[in-house]
Amino acid sequence: MISVEGLKVEFGVKPLFTDVSFVINERDRIALVGKNGAGKSTMLKILAGIKTPTAGTVSVPNDCTIGYLPQVMNLQDDTTVREETRKAFADVDKMKAKVDRLQKEMEERTDYESDSYMELVERFTMAHERYMMMGAESREAEMERTLVGLGFERTDFDRPTSEFSGGWRMRIELAKLLLRHHDVVLLDEPTNHLDIESIQWLEQFLATSSQAVVLVSHDRAFINNVTNRTLEISCSHVIDYRVKYDEYVVLRKERREQQLRAYENQQKEIADTKAFIERFRYQATKAVQVQQRIRQLEKIVPIEVDEVDNSALRLKFPPCLRSGDYPVICDEVGKTYGEHNVFHNVNLTIKRGEKVAFVGKNGEGKSTLVKCIMNEIPFDGTLKVGHNIQIGYFAQNQAQLLDENLTVFETIDNVARGEIRLRIKDILGAFMFGGEESDKYVKFLSGGERSRLAMIRLLLEPVNFLILDEPTNHLDMVSKDVLKEAIKAFDGTVIVVSHDREFLDGLVDKVYEFGGGMVREHLGGIYDYLRTKNAQTISEAIETLPSPSNKERVAPTPASSQVSYAERKAEQKKNNRIEKRRKELENKIEELEQRKAELDTLLMQPENAANMQMVNDYTALQAELDKLEEEYFSL
Repeated sequence: MISVEGLKVEFGVKPLFTDVSFVINERDRIALVGKNGAGKSTMLKILAGIKTPTAGTVSVPNDCTIGYLPQVMNLQDDTTVREETRKAFADVDKMKAKVDRLQKEMEERTDYESDSYMELVERFTMAHERYMMMGAESREAEMERTLVGLGFERTDFDRPTSEFSGGWRMRIELAKLLLRHHDVVLLDEPTNHLDIESIQWLEQFLATSSQAVVLVSHDRAFINNVTNRTLEISCSHVIDYRVKYDEYVVLRKERREQQLRAYENQQKEIADTKAFIERFRYQATKAVQVQQRIRQLEKIVPIEVDEVDNSALRLKFPPCLRSGDYPVICDEVGKTYGEHNVFHNVNLTIKRGEKVAFVGKNGEGKSTLVKCIMNEIPFDGTLKVGHNIQIGYFAQNQAQLLDENLTVFETIDNVARGEIRLRIKDILGAFMFGGEESDKYVKFLSGGERSRLAMIRLLLEPVNFLILDEPTNHLDMVSKDVLKEAIKAFDGTVIVVSHDREFLDGLVDKVYEFGGGMVREHLGGIYDYLRTKNAQTISEAIETLPSPSNKERVAPTPASSQVSYAERKAEQKKNNRIEKRRKELENKIEELEQRKAELDTLLMQPENAANMQMVNDYTALQAELDKLEEEYFSL
């Protein structure tokens, strides 16, 4: 279907691709793999015809259509979900117009025996067959099945797309792409904005489709379930493995071991040849042999070894001001878009130094509450941001906000201040932007590289409150681990919006669950939360929550939705009094324990062994301590 011959792409001194050739056949399911920055997204854009290679050809048959879903795209917000999705059938409408035009022409003509009339009938027949093959008669039903499969409720179909988060709008674009029934589908990180149910639906759709698929994804389970062939971009070349990803990993390990052995043998041969040349360079009797060895050395083609990327991102947030005790306090906070209620009556308190996770289905309000905290959108209720709060915000679209006309170095140089400017090269190197990479323009960076660059910008500003909205979407495993360690070492407050349980494990100490218009607090880490939900994954846990439909939304009250506002306020005041008393007891117990330790030390001294006053003080102190601890634990 698609033939790539002698492809070469150059962005700088070192080519991105050199002499790349491969063929995409019908019903191929191809995983395109390689390190961040290897050129996966660029390869998809070349196949889609968006980018032009420096050299080589990409041959596509005239009747072959290609659909492309990029990592990031400009989304339209001026229609409803149904109207926007119907745009996928623009080609069907054109075909119908062509069929109607040919049919009308047939009805108007009377030269039934002529060759031109028979040619017209043939063109009509072919157009009509093509029209029927496009599923024209069942497109509304197919559209609904696709939208529901990707997680939409039927009540969502007539809602404006502007009411949905970026993740949901990307689902609309994915639905449009699938409904067009292209011969080849190119997908760049398609699972980034999908929950587990939608991912499973997409897996099934692609597995049973007659389309050829080329995809880039960091979701190992997804590519194993969908693909049957793996193209690896390595050392500016493409190596074709006609196996699934798991089998590719084994074969690649064996191949790299062979590379290393061949490389070591070649290095030994080069060293021996150079040693011979140096030893006999000035001996006339060996001049012929020396010249032969020099020519041999010139003809050697160096064996490249694709190094495993072990470079670590050593992230360290700069020192900042100490914030107030409570960076965020929400009191009866709510948000609605028209008649659609996202959440209401949200009451939560985040303390200084806490690291919390926001989890829930897409569209349940995680990013919306973040925007409320950032004061980017209006809301109901009271939301207080604490004293001395300096927020560092990493949004889902942060990478899109970078200036594409700047280089990597210029992007960071423009925001760096003071002594940090002397260390820009070191920082870029830690983020795998060393050497020539720092001179690349942002517009040539992959999605993963842009995310890393946006993260560097965040690190250069001293903040005491981090809000990270899906920070790992475009990061590889190494980058995720290093970012996680940096956040664990961060002494400020952190909110992480994520479905990545491995990333959240050991990172957060509280989980806020968004669902059904409610925000529920779960104390403990992410696995404590999963145990309370009897689930293995976050996606599995949130599947039990009510779907984002207004009909199913309930008020977040302790007992039922009938509890009055006054009763809820009274309950909140009671809880505040309990919390205040608990803090008082905590401080008092700490004072008494210090005094008790001092008396312990004094009574251990021989001269105080018979001091009855000291013994009585110790006994009374212990009795008071027991009483306060009993009250503390009851609270």
